[in-house]
Amino acid sequence: MQTTAIINYIRHWLKAYVKSSAVKGFVIGISGGIDSAVTSTIAAKTGLPLLCLEMPIHQNKIQAERGLKHIAWLKESFDNVSTIELQLSSVFDSFCSELPKNEIQNELALVNTRARLRMTTLYYFAQSNHSLVLGTGNKVEDFGIGFFTKYGDGGVDISPIADLLKTEIFAIGKVLGINNEILTAAPTDGLWGDNKTDEEQIGASYPELEWAMAFNEDTDSLSKREKQVLQIYTKLNRENKHKMNAIPICKIPKNLK
Repeated sequence: MQTTAIINYIRHWLKAYVKSSAVKGFVIGISGGIDSAVTSTIAAKTGLPLLCLEMPIHQNKIQAERGLKHIAWLKESFDNVSTIELQLSSVFDSFCSELPKNEIQNELALVNTRARLRMTTLYYFAQSNHSLVLGTGNKVEDFGIGFFTKYGDGGVDISPIADLLKTEIFAIGKVLGINNEILTAAPTDGLWGDNKTDEEQIGASYPELEWAMAFNEDTDSLSKREKQVLQIYTKLNRENKHKMNAIPICKIPKNLK
């Protein structure tokens, strides 16, 4: 993989997109993970205004500290980077307090609510600053298993790294000089309030999922674990099609109009 060439390609692509869109720059949410770290760093390299938002909602302390360290490094390295830390825990708690008292709260639905509160925040600042919201999803998440929140972290304007696998993004992160704490941290969506990893949620690692995404051979020769991973990938891919495909539109026959 031509890592440096890919970095430059994305940087030029971002600059060209901004020019064609007649906006000023970018807004991005920083999680303390590799995807947002790589995306924000390449965006900073464009020289265009980049606003980094830290939006903790009962956030795991270690994740929050990684994000803040990355933002501090960006600001030291690039004078076009600014930052805002916005505590959203009280907003989330207020929402939860308004839910029907007789209803058992759905944990996964509340997890996705966190992501949607952050999306709303990103778009507030994007509109205020005449900027674009940067997506941080990778190829497996966005087009393989749909591992993102619909209208949450999936609600973005452009996706600079969505054609890159997670392992490729880690390789790019090393070249960019991303903090070693981020490079060695287990990937997590940071939505659960603890340090639950993506692998714990999904049941397979990103290298395994990348293998499954590319697999198109005879399944008879697979090991027990390979069959299990392929089953996980296929199940999630099928269940999350509604995230990865365009919204269905009911086309009205002309004779009914």
